Amino acid sequence: MVKILLAEDDLTMVNLLETLLKMDGFEVIALDADDDVPAALQRECPDVLLLDVHLSNQNGLEILDAIRSSEQICETRIVMISGSNVKDECMKHGADGFLLKPFMPDDLIQMLKHKAKPWR
Repeated sequence: MVKILLAEDDLTMVNLLETLLKMDGFEVIALDADDDVPAALQRECPDVLLLDVHLSNQNGLEILDAIRSSEQICETRIVMISGSNVKDECMKHGADGFLLKPFMPDDLIQMLKHKAKPWR
């Protein structure tokens, strides 16, 4: 089973993503908006991190930079999501993928399956 760590601050979006992903056979761990994402990565060891660019009190790009600079978790597959088209910026910071909100559920499922594939 592919394990997804979800860092998103919109509770409606969290509930929708949890339901959608669990229905498709993923294991989902949703973080609180203010959680320490790098620490959660070390603790949970997910196959993919689904990370919102704009968290309420945190910057997703700064979190991405911290992850990529950490020897313990730098290889984590990371898919960034945002309501702003910041794909190029996310990819420059080291994201493995990007989805612009609102996205189609099938696009998310396919991207997560593709990004998790090397670890299955």
